[in-house]
Amino acid sequence: MQMQTIHLKNIKTQQRAVLDRISNLASTATPNTIQIQELTQTITQVVATIEKICAQSQATPANLTRCSRHIYAWMKFLTHESNLQLHLQTTYKIKQIAQTLCETHQQQLVNIVVELTQIAGLCKYKRSLVGMTIILSEGFINASDEILEALVKLALFGKCQHSTRLIRNYAESEEYSYVLTELDVITEVVVENAKGNYYDLNELFHKVNHEYFASSLVKPRLIWGRINTYRKFGHYESARDKVMIALTLDNASIPEFVVEFVLYHELLHKYHGATWINGRRMVHTTEFRRDERKFKLYKEAEEWLNNLSSCDKNPIPSL
Repeated sequence: MQMQTIHLKNIKTQQRAVLDRISNLASTATPNTIQIQELTQTITQVVATIEKICAQSQATPANLTRCSRHIYAWMKFLTHESNLQLHLQTTYKIKQIAQTLCETHQQQLVNIVVELTQIAGLCKYKRSLVGMTIILSEGFINASDEILEALVKLALFGKCQHSTRLIRNYAESEEYSYVLTELDVITEVVVENAKGNYYDLNELFHKVNHEYFASSLVKPRLIWGRINTYRKFGHYESARDKVMIALTLDNASIPEFVVEFVLYHELLHKYHGATWINGRRMVHTTEFRRDERKFKLYKEAEEWLNNLSSCDKNPIPSL
């Protein structure tokens, strides 16, 4: 029996309310702590209500309509304190960049609204006689000031080759993909079983753990999931200590060392954790990359994954 798709009538209204509160909080570099806590509580309550509605229908958020699913995933993402803090910081920085550029170029914009959310493309701009709304993919929350400035310049002055190149290059980076994958896996339908048709992640974990971590890592949840191969072959979710490997790799045509390498990469995220440098969350630090290259067939595995990506890679949405 096919599960009925669940449509949430007022979820866009709920998202609008959250975006408005974020906009108010991001008007200052040091938003009120109590107001942040109240916003977190509100988002958490909305998420819990959505999950309850799904449970009552014997379904999960994966059964929501595409629009509702994306908004739910975005809110769930913001229930993590570090994500919300980063979201607020980046929203504030974009506002400041926009205001500075307007003053420098003598543009009369009374109201500049910045929204970071889960959208299909990279960015959208809405301009009126007195204001500008800049809507950006949540994937940019960890972008550098240079990338954020390029996004604002596109909004204010239209397309330019330099800004477009900077943005598209960042949209193909692991930093950008990491955030989008976090959003994807929140409602990802997963195979709650480490044993695939060809590869058993439990067996591979013990092998990799012994060879590269001296058997010191505590085993996380190991799951085969359907993640788009052009975006990422694996993902480590620290909040639930879960490693998800793309089901694409559970295939007889994929050498075992390739699956081992992806698993090793995700276990390095567990081992190293995230590092904050100048207000930016860095997951692929110098130490991380140094350890990643210790994999015995590093170059061969990278080549395999690059070839897989090029065969199945969707184009970056146009600006």
